[in-house]
Amino acid sequence: MSRRTLAVVSAGLSQPSSTRLLADQLAAATRDELARAGVEVELRPVDLRDHAHDVVNNLLTGFPPPALRQTLDAVAGADGVIAVTPIFNGSYNGLFKSFFDVLDSGTLVDRPVLIAATGGTARHSLALEHALRPMFAYLRAVVVPTAVFAAPEDWSGGTAEGALRARIVRAGGELADQVGRRPTAAPPDPFALTTSFDDLLAGRDQP
Repeated sequence: MSRRTLAVVSAGLSQPSSTRLLADQLAAATRDELARAGVEVELRPVDLRDHAHDVVNNLLTGFPPPALRQTLDAVAGADGVIAVTPIFNGSYNGLFKSFFDVLDSGTLVDRPVLIAATGGTARHSLALEHALRPMFAYLRAVVVPTAVFAAPEDWSGGTAEGALRARIVRAGGELADQVGRRPTAAPPDPFALTTSFDDLLAGRDQP
């Protein structure tokens, strides 16, 4: 049996979090689809709430603290990424954007990504297409066609039902297909330079 890893990034700020709940259900749908294809899956959940201070410190200093470095490496070494954010003011929240800003350049190139979001009203669902998808396209990730948005009315007793459940299953299947057809991601090189010598000598920040 082959083996793949999925990084499940959730930017929910509250506990409990509907954003984390959606992320977990997307991860389960993807894992189940890969299992049916004979692929063993390791899930790597990433709650950005736990790394908020470290992300800010990384932005200020250019260097991640050890706990954040471990998380960044987990995302970099994953075969696929599920990225879920709450929608604030019509877009992803600041913590979500900041985390992907400190991810090493080129990490998500050709990496399958499933995007999803939660919000207080279904009108926010457009943020998936005008904010999240362009961001990951800029990072040169392979974003699966189905994006998943969950409003409060989509949940019934804390579970996804009806149309939301159908979208979760469809999106999970698309991510599983992309992950399953690609070779296993190589682990990050701990000795690889992420900044040129010229930039280091000039004291310039990383791009």
